[in-house]
Amino acid sequence: MPLVQRRREVRADYWPGFVDVMATLLLVIIFLLSVFMLSQFFLSQELSEGESALARLNAQIAELSDLLALERAGTSEQADEVLAMSASLDDLMRQRDELAGLATGEAQEGAAADEAVAALRRELAEEQQLGADTLSRVALLNQQLRALRQQIAVLEDALEASETSGRESRTELADLGRRLNVALAQRVQILNRFRSDFFGRLREILAERSGIEVVGDRFVFQSEVLFPSGSDALNEEGRQEMATLAQELIALGAEIPDDIDWVLRVDGHTDARPVSGTGRFGSNWDLSAARAIAVVQYLIAQGVSPERLVAAGFGEFNPLVDAETPEAYERNRRIELKLTER
Repeated sequence: MPLVQRRREVRADYWPGFVDVMATLLLVIIFLLSVFMLSQFFLSQELSEGESALARLNAQIAELSDLLALERAGTSEQADEVLAMSASLDDLMRQRDELAGLATGEAQEGAAADEAVAALRRELAEEQQLGADTLSRVALLNQQLRALRQQIAVLEDALEASETSGRESRTELADLGRRLNVALAQRVQILNRFRSDFFGRLREILAERSGIEVVGDRFVFQSEVLFPSGSDALNEEGRQEMATLAQELIALGAEIPDDIDWVLRVDGHTDARPVSGTGRFGSNWDLSAARAIAVVQYLIAQGVSPERLVAAGFGEFNPLVDAETPEAYERNRRIELKLTER
């Protein structure tokens, strides 16, 4: 066989095998491309679902932020709860950023897409559960806030009722005070009228007697008219004067209305010179009080009610004349009678 013909036959034998190899290689390449495209398709689906979950999580976080803002403005008593929820939100946002980073890493890594997407789903489920817990706590806080507002409303109603009652009470008290002042003024006027009548009768009876005078609203007896020097025993003249006074007091008591609680106050006074201290009286206090008591006891013996008498001793501490002369000493030694209300 010629050489040229043998070469053609050899070439003819190689060509079918080469075509088969190329066809097989092409099929392999197409298969690999199909597998790669399918994996890319599923990876895109998983990433799209992850992005949707992230969007839902962002919406939940925004809703929780709005709720927390409302709760912060609603009441200061829930500050600790709101702070805790705010910290939880911060943690959620941090985890969201981490998840977003993981999603980006998954897109770049390619080969670890399935495992990363599964981890993302677990994280999203945990975040959703945490979001549900947070929503439950927010609902509880809303319920507590409503209860608190109801309590405040009840307190405001009670306060308003109390203020209304207080205004009415103050009005009643003011009216009662005005009526009381009027009644007291009337009683004082009545007592003043009887005092004027009483002193007027005493002036008529004792007009010409020395050592007796009227000073303001008081009837003043000089001590020498009633007592010996340094003594608390009434002398004869003093008993006569007190007997007359007792008769006038008994007559006055029958005239004054029973609702006026009047008394005759008997005040004893001495001059500024100290007592000797060797007798019955250790001080001017003792002497002035003893003389006032002696007058009261004598009036009681004459029939004056003891409930209408008061005895007081002032010693030398309330002088009529502030001087150290015999005349001043004489004026300051005295018994004063004052008709007043108890």
